[in-house]
Amino acid sequence: MRIAEIFFSIQGEGRLTGVPSAFIRTSGCNLRCVWCDSPYTSWAPEGDTLSVEQIFNWIAAFPTRHAVITGGEPLISADVEEVAAGLRERGYHITVETAATVFKPLACDLASLSPKLSNSVPREREGGRYALKHNQLRLRPDVIQAFIDRYDYQLKFVIDQPVDLGELQGVLERLRGVDPARVLLMPQGVTREEIRERTGWIVAACKTHGFRYCPRLHIELFGNTRGT
Repeated sequence: MRIAEIFFSIQGEGRLTGVPSAFIRTSGCNLRCVWCDSPYTSWAPEGDTLSVEQIFNWIAAFPTRHAVITGGEPLISADVEEVAAGLRERGYHITVETAATVFKPLACDLASLSPKLSNSVPREREGGRYALKHNQLRLRPDVIQAFIDRYDYQLKFVIDQPVDLGELQGVLERLRGVDPARVLLMPQGVTREEIRERTGWIVAACKTHGFRYCPRLHIELFGNTRGT
């Protein structure tokens, strides 16, 4: 399994914000978000190939029973089901962070789904050569629904401009049984300043629609730094 990094930190996003967690970050992604905050897993993937046992031995040293499988896109990794099953056998609470473009049944206590809105399309980056494919792959309501129907979930949307709120509503209308309290709106940004300049109107939208505001606590505490 190609791994970009394994580290111990606190969860910076979502319903478990602040919980000390072991992060297993896979390398490789089927999308190319223009604002990707981990390009070393997508635009220029790097990392080492580790066995499943090496992964378990690494995280066993961390004083936590919360594990986060993230990426990149972990669902395209061949061994992700074995890793998730092994974590469950070892008594971990498992969060799987995915863009929800690929579905695999696996051990998971919280499916953290992050469907990509059109603000993610890399229309100009690298001459726009990834734009068409990314746009075709970025949104799979059938896959999102499969996770919602089977797991405890949160729906986390990266919001860049007010126009994104209308697009978000359109996505939710294509899904069944979504609890608004599990819809999380997260400001786009990799600096404290970028996040703060979007916070006010995103919070207002959460108050109007019953969504949850999703801070990026790791950015606030550590900046956009690997291993945090």
